[in-house]
Amino acid sequence: MSLPDLNLLITLDVLLAEGSVTRAARRLRLSPSAMSRALARLRETTGDPLLVRAGRELVPTPRALELRARVAPLLGEVLAVLGPAQQLDPRQLAQTFTLRSSDGFVENFGPALLAHIGAQAPGVRLRFVQKLDRESVQLREGSIDLETGVIGSLTSPEVRTRRLFGDRFVGVVRSGHPLAQGDISAERYAAGRHVLVARRDQEAGPMDDALAALGLQRTIASIVGGFTAALALAAGSDLIATVPERHTGNLRAGMFSFALPLRMPDLTVSLMWHPRMDADPAHRWLRGCVVDACAARINAG
Repeated sequence: MSLPDLNLLITLDVLLAEGSVTRAARRLRLSPSAMSRALARLRETTGDPLLVRAGRELVPTPRALELRARVAPLLGEVLAVLGPAQQLDPRQLAQTFTLRSSDGFVENFGPALLAHIGAQAPGVRLRFVQKLDRESVQLREGSIDLETGVIGSLTSPEVRTRRLFGDRFVGVVRSGHPLAQGDISAERYAAGRHVLVARRDQEAGPMDDALAALGLQRTIASIVGGFTAALALAAGSDLIATVPERHTGNLRAGMFSFALPLRMPDLTVSLMWHPRMDADPAHRWLRGCVVDACAARINAG
């Protein structure tokens, strides 16, 4: 069995990134004719033209577009295996990382994470951006480094994940709310007016399915895009907010929280990143910081 020349991976990666034989040759310090021969070998090996002429430009084929998303992380793994182990000194890092997360995560885990990073790498800056959906496009494109949240149907299967902590939904009302007194049954919970946290065009949540199984229905008076807004409305009115407990610990200060009187599945909050960053020492260090900071925050209560 003949094995393909693994050096072609490097050539393929550069050709697909540059989209030009001339530029790829310059980058790899080869002559244009040598790069043309390498492209011919790649075409023969893959059974696809990969780059075809359109006017004065070369455009990628569908097969090339598919390979472009796979070859960079694959090449990174190969180079990491064959190269010497890199010793990272976080104190020498001068870099900005971008973490996409909910406001609740920033509020409850952000300070511990920043303290953890600052103690090891004072030159590192962490940019938090809001999580407005559960799609993985930004991880794939590289515009964000990490993401936290619940893995869902919109999470790309290529994304790497690591469990951070478990969470559960709780009900929250203002201090002095009628639900703050006495036992809270499913009927009392359903009879109140509620604020729903939802993205896109949702008009119901998992709590509504659980209530429907009991033959109950709640009144949703308001729909908001995040936990912070839901708790702000609940704090200044008689609305009931239903939010993840650990994700909103600091946000619920001064309010009355209660266990839901209906069976709801627990949540698993995970850390997500693109596989091309698996072997990057700085990225691996950052992932460890997030894991350690979350664990420390939860253990501290």
